[in-house]
Amino acid sequence: MSERKMKNNIKTIAIKERFSMDARIVFLTVLALFSVAQIAAQDSEALEKAKEKALSESKGYTYEGNEILSESDDAVAAEVEYRKAIAKSSANAKAKYNLGNVYYKDESMGEAFMRYKEAGTTAETKEERHSAYHNLGNVFMKNKEYQKAVEAYKEALRNDPSDEETRYNLALAKEMLKKQQDENKDNQNKDDQNQDENKDNQENQDQNQDDQDKKDGDEGEDKKDDQGEEGDENKEGDNKDEQGENPEDKNQDEGKNDKQDQQKQNPEGKPEEQQQQPRPDQLSPQQVRNILEAMNNEEKKVQEKVNAEKIKGAPVKSEKDW
Repeated sequence: MSERKMKNNIKTIAIKERFSMDARIVFLTVLALFSVAQIAAQDSEALEKAKEKALSESKGYTYEGNEILSESDDAVAAEVEYRKAIAKSSANAKAKYNLGNVYYKDESMGEAFMRYKEAGTTAETKEERHSAYHNLGNVFMKNKEYQKAVEAYKEALRNDPSDEETRYNLALAKEMLKKQQDENKDNQNKDDQNQDENKDNQENQDQNQDDQDKKDGDEGEDKKDDQGEEGDENKEGDNKDEQGENPEDKNQDEGKNDKQDQQKQNPEGKPEEQQQQPRPDQLSPQQVRNILEAMNNEEKKVQEKVNAEKIKGAPVKSEKDW
């Protein structure tokens, strides 16, 4: 009895030790997980602080660029500061936007487009997105990409429906797009018409060439017949000369035959060189079309220049935008 009791006590002690070991493992696991989470939180907090510090320094470069433009209007020096700002923090939408303004004023539309697009994507507020897409629409207007300009102005209005300048530019972009589409349609019709005319001209040239070949063939046959007749006459003249005919009569007959041959080749009796000379005051149909197209193109250039001056809301000084 005593021995059985001792065994039971030993078994109880073993169970207690096993539970104690499991508890220690669970505790250590929880402690490890907590430590990892705490370290991750600390790293995340440190990363956020680093980002905030980089953004703050980036804004400092942006401010320096704005000051340069305000005081000296030195676009090159301002560009350097804006590039430093972007390199320091890609989250600085203002630096990208202001750099886009520098390129826009310098007529570097490709670079301006890229920076405005980046600013619109990075912007955190509706005001920033509106400004970026408004100026992006102006770039498209400069490049005569009116369909893209319409879409950019619409995006700008989604972020600020109250901006009348954007609304005006949207209406102008739609007007220019319609005009561009009409012109493209007219140009296509002209191309088709020119192709038809070229085809007709080619057919006429072929027909004229056939007529000329036929005429040359007929003239060759006539000339051959005339030469045959002349040979017969010369033969008869030789016979007459042998019979004692006067040589002056022979010369008169030859002159008469030459005159008849000339009249046969030129029935109007005019010199051949004079017939081939065109009238100096006469324009061909193609020359008339070229003159009319040149006048239309010049008128289009003037109209496009006038329309370009209608665009409102072009970028102003960077510090006033944001």
